[in-house]
Amino acid sequence: MSLLQSTSPVQWLVTLLAVGSLIPTTQAQYNIDTPDAIRSSARTLAYDMMLFYQGNKSGEIPGILPGPPTEHKGDYYWWEGGAMMGTYIDYWHFTGDPSYNHVITEGMLHQTGPNDDYMPPNHTASLGNDDQGFWGMSAMLAAENKFPNPPEDKPQWLALAQAVFNTQASPERHDETCGGGLRWQVPISNMGYNYKNTIANACFFNIGARLARYTQNETYAKWAEKTFDWLWDIGYIDHAEWRVYDGAHVEHDCTDINKAQFSYNAALLLHGSAFMYNYTNGAAKWRTRVDKLLEGLFRDFFPEDIAFEVPCEGRQGACTADMISFKGYVHRWLSVVTKLVPETSDRILKVLRTSATAAARQCTGGETGRRCGFYWSGGVYVDPAVDKTSGAGEAMSALAAVSSLLVTEVDPPATNTSGGISKGDPNAGSRSKDNPEPLAPITTADRAGAAILTFLLLAAIMGLWGWMSFGD
Repeated sequence: MSLLQSTSPVQWLVTLLAVGSLIPTTQAQYNIDTPDAIRSSARTLAYDMMLFYQGNKSGEIPGILPGPPTEHKGDYYWWEGGAMMGTYIDYWHFTGDPSYNHVITEGMLHQTGPNDDYMPPNHTASLGNDDQGFWGMSAMLAAENKFPNPPEDKPQWLALAQAVFNTQASPERHDETCGGGLRWQVPISNMGYNYKNTIANACFFNIGARLARYTQNETYAKWAEKTFDWLWDIGYIDHAEWRVYDGAHVEHDCTDINKAQFSYNAALLLHGSAFMYNYTNGAAKWRTRVDKLLEGLFRDFFPEDIAFEVPCEGRQGACTADMISFKGYVHRWLSVVTKLVPETSDRILKVLRTSATAAARQCTGGETGRRCGFYWSGGVYVDPAVDKTSGAGEAMSALAAVSSLLVTEVDPPATNTSGGISKGDPNAGSRSKDNPEPLAPITTADRAGAAILTFLLLAAIMGLWGWMSFGD
């Protein structure tokens, strides 16, 4: 007779639970039930995330994430270093913990490049507008969060954001193909130069919207509105469902739209639209855009109110190193929307808490028992041997999801009239390679000097010709 046949149902359940208690289990490490608990959990997540960063060690390069752990997949791109800087700027803002401020300041300044525009020579040859844009958005965030200013002899946060905007607004970055819009890549030799995509234009739109609100300069707002309108008119934003697509090729006049959807495209447009709504004192057009983009983002990327990266998460192993980091940016940007469009707060915060809870629950891997993976909705850590996803992007996303729950305890993004402390420079970026300083007007003296030089050059040429013709 079997054990099941010889015991009552109650006895069987008790026996099963007793046996189950002998099986090793991994318990959730993080409590996010109260603000203090969130701060404590975020502090541990921030520490673990920093272990992926080597830029604060002797002989390493500040500001960038190094080659990934062996179990990861693909290299960390330059822009992800900028995204990491922004994540820690928000972490400081939300928690008040200054432990990593010096690391972030060092990294942000080291990558500015010789012209203070986030075009460092080591990366300019492979530069995308979106790559530069992510660094510019982190600089803008530092200004909005009143992050401690750099030394006076160094470029300032607001000026760095303006430099990125100015280089991207310059005529060298824009052409008439497809009726406007930025190309994905900056150098003409780069693969992808023939592609105009949403993320490059969303970064430009986003920085413009935030500069408009911070400085009250209408020029930034006009650029932002023009860029959003272009994305809408070209069809990168679906007019019926407000799905946000990836991009298209200039040789097809941008009609061959790649309808892949990525969460950070929709979230970045939503974030910028919230700034424009706030800047315009509640313009109906921008409120509609906020509502529709929010509705689409939750519909497509938050099934069961938990972040889910649609184009790759459903196929285990399909997500690239950059896609794995998107969830964290989406959480951070959504949290800011609640401060700029308060009417959205209840709905957004409910989703963010559910999603952050799922994220924290699966941070149970590695030797410490608290390493974070990519798959949040399952509620369990996925062994990296199975899917190779437990690197910097996953750690950064979990940190962002947890720390941004404290958004209700902080002020809205600052402006230059509401306590902003960063100094700007409207002409920043004027020395950039693809935005050179204008040449001085030609004067009469210049023309006379040119004529004399031309005469002397011709005389020298004639003399040489004569010597060659009549010499021995």
